[in-house]
Amino acid sequence: MSTHTGAREIVEPSGEDTEFVFFSGKGGVGKSTVSCATATWLADNDYETLLVTTDPAPNLSDIFQQEIGHEVTEIDDIDNLSAIEIDPDQAAEEYRQETIEPMRELLDDEQLETVEEQLNSPCVDEIAAFDNFVDFMESPEYDVVVFDTAPTGHTIRLMELPSDWNAELEKGGSTCIGPAASMEDKKTQYEQAIDTLQDDEQTTFAFVGKPEDSSLDEIERSASDLSELGINSQLLVVNGYLPDSVCDDPFFEGKRTDEQAVIERAKTEFDADTTATYPLQPGEIAGLDLLSDVGGVIYDGEEATVEIGSATDVDTDQSVDVETLADPESVAEQLTPGDDTRYLFFTGKGGVGKSTVAATSATKLAEAGYETLVVTTDPAAHLEDIFGEPVGHEPTSVSQANLDAARIDQEKALEEYREQVLDHVQEMYAGKKDTELDVEAAIANVEEELESPCAEEMAALEKFVSYFEEDGYDVVVFDTAPTGHTLRLLELPSDWKGFMDLGSLTKGAAPAKGDQYDEVIETMQDPEQSSFAFVMYPEYTPMMEAYRAAEDLKDQVGIETAFVVANYLLPEEYGDNAFFANRRAQQEKYLGEIKDRFETPMMLAPLRRDEPVGLDELRAFGDEITGLSDLTEREQEVTIS
Repeated sequence: MSTHTGAREIVEPSGEDTEFVFFSGKGGVGKSTVSCATATWLADNDYETLLVTTDPAPNLSDIFQQEIGHEVTEIDDIDNLSAIEIDPDQAAEEYRQETIEPMRELLDDEQLETVEEQLNSPCVDEIAAFDNFVDFMESPEYDVVVFDTAPTGHTIRLMELPSDWNAELEKGGSTCIGPAASMEDKKTQYEQAIDTLQDDEQTTFAFVGKPEDSSLDEIERSASDLSELGINSQLLVVNGYLPDSVCDDPFFEGKRTDEQAVIERAKTEFDADTTATYPLQPGEIAGLDLLSDVGGVIYDGEEATVEIGSATDVDTDQSVDVETLADPESVAEQLTPGDDTRYLFFTGKGGVGKSTVAATSATKLAEAGYETLVVTTDPAAHLEDIFGEPVGHEPTSVSQANLDAARIDQEKALEEYREQVLDHVQEMYAGKKDTELDVEAAIANVEEELESPCAEEMAALEKFVSYFEEDGYDVVVFDTAPTGHTLRLLELPSDWKGFMDLGSLTKGAAPAKGDQYDEVIETMQDPEQSSFAFVMYPEYTPMMEAYRAAEDLKDQVGIETAFVVANYLLPEEYGDNAFFANRRAQQEKYLGEIKDRFETPMMLAPLRRDEPVGLDELRAFGDEITGLSDLTEREQEVTIS
């Protein structure tokens, strides 16, 4: 017998106005599944519902088992439900054209070229997505609009800056999302959208995460950031916990115990009445029956249905023999430096284990005699947890010969960047106080714009670039490689480099570092000096997000992927039942697809009872996955056949 849940009270529309439900979460946590299940549940309860995704790797078509795409499409066999998969590239191009078209008759070719350069800003992609949100937030024909992928705090803060829109628009000039004049028509729309997001009566903000401490940590940070912007999260869905009935050996019994502890933590730290859970299924969730099951569990308090007895059908055409995929010698070649410093970049979405893989690789390289620095740009101090030692903003020694570690402290990096920019501005305006230029007002503008999210991006970029100047290291390992967003800042035309293009801040307000940025990009593009590795687990969404990011790196920046890391592979010696047999078959299917898509060497990392913590466990894990186990001293050669 079902009962109403706190989640139902939050999500179900209660007024005459259209209401909005936003789902946020990292790739692969089941965010799209929960979004689709929520939209289906609302439609089944007679609410006219629209489901919108801006996910760059959309899988609504797979979940509903029909083509959807960039146009609003009615969902088969469900009354009251329509969906759209917004193509982010197409949306960004539409935004650029919409912005620039009215100016073609007003500006000369040189001015148009300048505007087009502005509209190549990484911020435009985010604002284009936000524009689509705004459009669908003005859809009175729907009772409720469900968004799969919520606007980020970064995007919302861009929309809030500068605090006085009227004053900024009167000043004219440029913003990082286009000329100020072009923003006049958007002003009211954006203000209304932000008001709606901040209205708990009209908007529900929900997070989806896995039953892992790191996932909860990530959600708590994101929820705190949004809370500072006046947006409160009201619902948490912990997705994919192991069903009790399938955990019939010590390995998975232990995993389940850990997961249940995380769920209890979630209910304690969040509101227990609005913390919902859903179990891991033997296969991927697709089709209306399973979606109805998810919705019934979360919103009606029903018991979940998990078919334990027989494996769900998996298309095994692309399945592979896992043992044939491992190529430790080729991976070791990509990890090992030559005559110059080697830069290793481990990137991937939150929760895929990239910090552990990066720390493990760094530990093994140091053990082999290479002077090694491992740097994390992750705002969570995961390296401290992994090494079991403090890791600061500047490189410090870890209790292993040849190994240093550092964590970019975003606040310190931003403070350093602000000081650098303001010192430069003061020097620029020195001796000009007697001119007509209002120096104090100009400096005040710079100070205001240094509160922008773009300043945070530039600060992180500056600190990132500084590690290419660190002397004395054979290898520098980056945990969380710079995003395409940051790399595109490096790519801006040389006369724009080193400058924040938000509001009235003029070129030259920040020190020009074009040559330095050019050298960094060239180093990253050189396979003899740099290796990029994407970490993922073998499921559809993490694979597609990694593949898209890899293609963007290649097309936009000229950086090729050196190898991939397939993490959390189910061990063969545990989980001897139909449930895990099906999960393994599913992993093998996606391992085959990863091999076909990336065409690079592959590092294989098994699911462990516990994540490796401390140097001894990292060394043992490194022996298993890196191909570096034969390197005991630097002088020892690795022969690659």
